[in-house]
Amino acid sequence: MTNPVLTIVVPCYNEEEVLPDTINQLNGLLEELLDDELVSDKSKILFVDDGSRDRTWQIIYKQSLNNPRVRGLKLARNAGHQNALLAGLTAAGKASDCTVSIDADLQDDITVIREFILKFREGYDIVYGVRKKRDRDTFFKRNTAQGFYKIMKKMGVDLIYNHADFRLMSKRALEELQRYEETNLFLRGIVPLLGFKTANVYYDRKERLAGETKYPLKKMLAFSFEGITSFSVTPIRMVLALGIGSFCISFLFGLYFLGLRYYGETETGWTSLITSIWMLGGLQLTAIGLVGEYIGKIYKETKRRPKFSIEVDAFNLPISRHLITDGDHDDEHADIHFGTLSETN
Repeated sequence: MTNPVLTIVVPCYNEEEVLPDTINQLNGLLEELLDDELVSDKSKILFVDDGSRDRTWQIIYKQSLNNPRVRGLKLARNAGHQNALLAGLTAAGKASDCTVSIDADLQDDITVIREFILKFREGYDIVYGVRKKRDRDTFFKRNTAQGFYKIMKKMGVDLIYNHADFRLMSKRALEELQRYEETNLFLRGIVPLLGFKTANVYYDRKERLAGETKYPLKKMLAFSFEGITSFSVTPIRMVLALGIGSFCISFLFGLYFLGLRYYGETETGWTSLITSIWMLGGLQLTAIGLVGEYIGKIYKETKRRPKFSIEVDAFNLPISRHLITDGDHDDEHADIHFGTLSETN
């Protein structure tokens, strides 16, 4: 078996603090894999800049000038983590036998990528990186994450427990992934639907190297809700069941109060009336909001807008050698140069 061409895809958003160390570590890992003849010398590291507002792209660009194994993809705007990851996988899949996706903070253990490659060489098309435990997480984050996986499982969504987006995918798995054209993207749920031969590799998650997490509580909750509503209509069915149950309870209470009125034991009061009004009103608003969420997703799907726009493609386009002199070129000139290549390609 010939050594496979590997591309490590790293989505980045405002990662200037951690990026230099990330590049060094991943480049060192790639050197080790090359020395052990596990991957081809055409293997690359592809950093996808998801519309960062700091110096993330400048760092990626300068590294790409000095290191032939480092490449960059610059999105025209912030498209979100999942879309940025998909952009990188789409670009890398054309020139790679397999790809590994990993976040820029390197909390995922890069040393297990070696095991990913070995599994791939054994014939596995998808290899999942799965956390052994969550002892480094806060109590709240650990329990909400576990609750999310349990809820998704009850709703019939096939997720890999304690797996995020740290995985290896073969070329044919990526080709199959591109057939899923949905706008509401949730890769953790889509990838298990592909089928193919899969394996799990377990590891311990590390602390973030530098900077701040790009997934605070608000984004985590939004991401979880996106996953639930993208893969299951169970929430609507639950609201329907709740509405039917409320109607039945209200009907029984109606019969009860009619009986009290018949026997002359009624008492005037506002408590039961106001409680029932607020309860039913809340249920109605919840149901309307949930139905609206699904209608909104249908609206987005029918528009068929592109998931991302690529401003600079430094992965598939050649780098002009006249720029690789002292690495001191100004960033503005660099962006103009690659922008011209993109337009003429």
